[in-house]
Amino acid sequence: MDTFFGFAAVLITTLVALFAALALQGLLLRATLALMQPATTARRITHPAMERGTQLVAQAYAKAR
Repeated sequence: MDTFFGFAAVLITTLVALFAALALQGLLLRATLALMQPATTARRITHPAMERGTQLVAQAYAKAR
């Protein structure tokens, strides 16, 4: 009977630790996403002149080959 209570105590302790770790991981994931959101919403618009210049360089390179 003492072995059964020891096993039950280890099992319950393990389950409590598992749920605590999952809760902590969820909180850290939410915090990470909240901190990342300003970086993902402020996207810079590329300059059309740069894109056009890249196209011209690609065309010149293609003609040279």
